[in-house]
Amino acid sequence: MIKALTLTFGSFFLAAVLVTGGAYWMYDNVQEQPLQLEQEEVLLVAAGDTPRAVLNRLEQQGIIRGAVWMRSKWRLQHEVPTLQVGEYSMVPGMKLSDLLEKWRTGDIIQHRITLVEGWNFARLRQALAQNEVLEHLTGDWSGEKLMEELGYKGVHPEGRFYPDTYQFTRGQSDLDVLRQASQRLHDVLAEEWQQRADNLPYDTPEQALVMASIIEKETGMASERAAISGVFVRRLNRNMLLQTDPTVIYGMGDNYKGRITRADLQRPTPYNTYTNAGLPPTPIAMVGRAAIHAALHPAEGDALYFVAKGDGSHQFSRTLQEHNRAVREYQLKRRADYRSSPAPAVQQED
Repeated sequence: MIKALTLTFGSFFLAAVLVTGGAYWMYDNVQEQPLQLEQEEVLLVAAGDTPRAVLNRLEQQGIIRGAVWMRSKWRLQHEVPTLQVGEYSMVPGMKLSDLLEKWRTGDIIQHRITLVEGWNFARLRQALAQNEVLEHLTGDWSGEKLMEELGYKGVHPEGRFYPDTYQFTRGQSDLDVLRQASQRLHDVLAEEWQQRADNLPYDTPEQALVMASIIEKETGMASERAAISGVFVRRLNRNMLLQTDPTVIYGMGDNYKGRITRADLQRPTPYNTYTNAGLPPTPIAMVGRAAIHAALHPAEGDALYFVAKGDGSHQFSRTLQEHNRAVREYQLKRRADYRSSPAPAVQQED
């Protein structure tokens, strides 16, 4: 009797070993199969998708086989058997085990959007609205509502976002990008403010940001930013009007059609620095670190005026008489290829 029981137990143990070994063989065999793909495809995992549902979907599409085995293995090996929402790249030659590793590490596709120095808030919102991957939450929000949601209640949105390239994943929203950009601007401005030069005509970092936005719009030449900052700082210190065209253009809004007239220079708006003393009430564009640094580190000198030369650079003058001569030379007798900003860099072909 004892011998029979021993034999029965031994048979059961052997069967168990065989079953377990067979299961592991099946797991390994299934997970090392190549995905059946002819070209790169994107696997979208939406909120609420489970590994079971996604594996079944892949099997129904003919991309994998043996989904039932992978479902059980995933459940056994992961305490929280969920998937990170997003897009997963699948390419020909990839094994199912490679895809499972992407799931385990959350290796989802990162999308990018670039916000550009000099853009105003309307152009920023247009770029976000045109992005087909982002979820659009803020399209019909007022600027006031948006800034309150970002924690800046009562702050004007113009110039409050940092120009840079931001990464996001499918499922994230325009608000997520704006939150990153507003925090980045806050951090950069705080860093630069801590290292500012002495005796500046700004009481707050926000005033320096306004000046930086004017510098950003006045020149695209890195070598001129500090010099232009120096002109504006000296004018503020002498209680002179800034008289900078970009502020006039910003104040004109949609009425600006590509040129400004003498009447525009005399037309009062809160941003017209030909009629209003001091800085405008808000920034007029998004600014990069270089413009902020220039606003906080103006170049020394005695120039009080500058005029665009038509090649993207400016002529600086100490006196109004010198400035008027420069205006006659560079503005009244404009060259055929006149431009107020530098020519774009020529890209070399590979």
